Amino acid sequence: MNTLELQHAVEQFLYAQAELCDRQQWDEYLACFDPTAEFHVPQWDSEHVATTDPKREMSMIYYANRGGLEDRIFRLRTGKSAASHPMPRTLHQISNVRIQDRGQGLLQVGAKWNTHYTRHGQADCYFGEVSYELRQVDGGFSILRKHVLLLNDRINAVLDFYHL
Repeated sequence: MNTLELQHAVEQFLYAQAELCDRQQWDEYLACFDPTAEFHVPQWDSEHVATTDPKREMSMIYYANRGGLEDRIFRLRTGKSAASHPMPRTLHQISNVRIQDRGQGLLQVGAKWNTHYTRHGQADCYFGEVSYELRQVDGGFSILRKHVLLLNDRINAVLDFYHL
């Protein structure tokens, strides 16, 4: 795959993953993640420095593997998440996708993002930067790591994976 084809394929994968989240197609969304995939949203340590070690520092969200996402989705589906009932409507947007080929089918991908959401007649927007480690598999990709840097100063709802 040449550089332009790779850029297009990665962007299409990220757009599709975002749309699966917006449509709450949870099985397909989870399938984007490798079983070992880490999902991390660090907390801000100071005005311009975020925490880096989720095992020793505070995080807004940290799942060591896909099991954390699977648990959250189980709670959403069974109504055991009062903070997410009813589910908000979301619209994810991704831009400025940058790719570094690490070799051996591994890619480091960075992007900017924002998510518009509405719940109980209240609308808001989250925004920030995201980095992914992707593995090329069977003509597609699998997420090995998703690291989200939330740039909002204020969060007006209980933060969950579908906001990011």
